[in-house]
Amino acid sequence: MSRRGLIILAGLGSLGLFLGALYFQYVVGLLPCVMCLWQRWPHRIAIALAVVGVAVPHAIVAWLGALSALVGAGLALLHTGVERAWWQGPQVCGASAAQDLGSLSTEDLFDTTSGPQLVLCNEVAWEFLGLSMASWNGLVCLVLAAIWVMAARRTA
Repeated sequence: MSRRGLIILAGLGSLGLFLGALYFQYVVGLLPCVMCLWQRWPHRIAIALAVVGVAVPHAIVAWLGALSALVGAGLALLHTGVERAWWQGPQVCGASAAQDLGSLSTEDLFDTTSGPQLVLCNEVAWEFLGLSMASWNGLVCLVLAAIWVMAARRTA
């Protein structure tokens, strides 16, 4: 596969993960925690790099994509460690109070029968085959990093 093809593949992988996160947020109703939001940034950057890489498929773009994917894997590992109680997470963890409270009416604020589910950084909100969303994100980020590196090492 050409460098451009590998860049497209890696970019589509990040796009898929990013859209998956939005699906869990807006369709399933799992609000992202602070660490979940952090993990979205490397995917946004990788998607932008893929767009640039399609137009200008230089090795430096692919190396930057690999760096972005590795940062994403690191953030996911950090989040997985917090979920598994291997280490402490950030002190502010959960949905942003200003975001949640600003959009609610007075009745909504005092309604305890419904509302969005808050996701805390140290709780696994969803898992598949024993791995959390953060863990899966980390594994896929490592695969995407490998694809970016393969793209960077291609001659054309």
